[in-house]
Amino acid sequence: MALFAGGKPVHSVAGSGYLQKLVAGLPADDSVKALTDITVGLDSVNRAEGLGLRRRFELIDLLDSTAQHHFHKLSDEYQSAQRLQQFEENTLWTAAFDFSKRLSDAYSRCVEELASDGGAAVQVRKEIPVFVARGLRALTLQLKWTLLRYDPIDTNVWAAVGRLYLVSETRGICTESVRIYPDAHGQGTVQGEFLKAMMLGVSSNNGLNPAQQEIAARAVAHFGGMYALRQEPGPGCNFWFDLSLPQPPARAMKGFAPGNTMRCFGAGGALAALAALVREIQQNDRVPAGIDIGAGFDSDLVLSALQHLALQWADEPPARRSERRRIATRLTVLHGFPEMVRATESLTDAASLDFEHAAGIESWMVVDVSEGGFGAIIPPVMGDWIKVGALLGVQTDASPAWGAGMIRRIERDDSRQRRVGIQLLAKTVIPVKLFPAGNGAADEAASAGESALLLSTTPDKHGEVSLLVRAGSGMREHPLEMSVRGKRYHLAPRGLVESKDDFDWVRFKVTGRRAG
Repeated sequence: MALFAGGKPVHSVAGSGYLQKLVAGLPADDSVKALTDITVGLDSVNRAEGLGLRRRFELIDLLDSTAQHHFHKLSDEYQSAQRLQQFEENTLWTAAFDFSKRLSDAYSRCVEELASDGGAAVQVRKEIPVFVARGLRALTLQLKWTLLRYDPIDTNVWAAVGRLYLVSETRGICTESVRIYPDAHGQGTVQGEFLKAMMLGVSSNNGLNPAQQEIAARAVAHFGGMYALRQEPGPGCNFWFDLSLPQPPARAMKGFAPGNTMRCFGAGGALAALAALVREIQQNDRVPAGIDIGAGFDSDLVLSALQHLALQWADEPPARRSERRRIATRLTVLHGFPEMVRATESLTDAASLDFEHAAGIESWMVVDVSEGGFGAIIPPVMGDWIKVGALLGVQTDASPAWGAGMIRRIERDDSRQRRVGIQLLAKTVIPVKLFPAGNGAADEAASAGESALLLSTTPDKHGEVSLLVRAGSGMREHPLEMSVRGKRYHLAPRGLVESKDDFDWVRFKVTGRRAG
């Protein structure tokens, strides 16, 4: 009889108890499986017709509320596992991303049904700001997990953000305070969720490693109540977004002319608060208690992420150190501190027959160059070592010597090619040996010293040089002697520039040359 009843069919998820059985059967100790099952349930709700807006929201709320514990547990597992195998990383990432996407689709559909069912809109008046805010939060999660892969952001994400916020403005609910979720961070507004998505979108996370990205996302959420939103750009409100276009937010440049659907936004009071937090961490070498930004992360890592945000959020855009020129050439690359030491030492040792490092050498296509580094398109590589902060040995066609570079930016273009920005640390690196100061016995067995890479061919105006040393070697904190090309120099530590997985970048003052 239903075949001739007319109208849209009610999907079986509405009254069969299917979702209740799904929730009851979720594994307590397998968040990937649980989240994957919930995502399947969300997909069923998204495809269902004839549910009615209230019933649709109730079913989505059931799945969303159940998922929160598993989602946070999975996110913590993703961040805490420093060296996940590629398969494991992909499994966790896929579960989190798919859930975020299906959840944002579900709440977006609720918003779409507001226009088609006026009676239902009256019935769910109190829930409207809740599911609009949740939809924006889910889109922000989708944005965050895409950035973790350095993938281009789907333009549909920006289109959905614009639609949801425009609905909230039209209905006059964008600044209404609601309990978005029943937890410690659940209170908020639609406008607040919109601005968090915007600020994450202009934070240039492709210049951060995954751990720094997590810290940056937490900071964006932490300062969420301080952001500015106006019709015109100005100090602390230096970005814009068009609610009607599927385009990312951008910095408001000179000559910017706002339109009816354009909104200007920026860090507002968050910039001063961020600067104060940076100073406090620098003074105390720890994140203040009660601020959920750096939990589980080293204070130096937190500091680097916050300083990055301060630079990106500032009223003036980060200045480029030198002009970038288009070019097409090849760059020979090897990666990692141990491989660089091996390669440079073999070049300076005429008797060396060590060619093992050649197996790790790759050829990358350089597409632009400046005094500060290169922009390159990279081929698929073995392993998962491509990340922000990775150390590279670089060799151009014009020079047989190895230079040193560091990956500073990663992104995938629309053709799915990976592009990296490489900071050039030194055009030529020199292999050296380091010894504790006053170790006279070292003269007899130079090979017993700690291998390091000298980035400076001569001391700078302060008499200082830069060295790359093995991470955890302890060489960055004590006076040393450096053996280079048969000569010995006294070094005094001057400070750590950066610390990465397999090396420390350190500055030393040359205090003299050893006699003899």
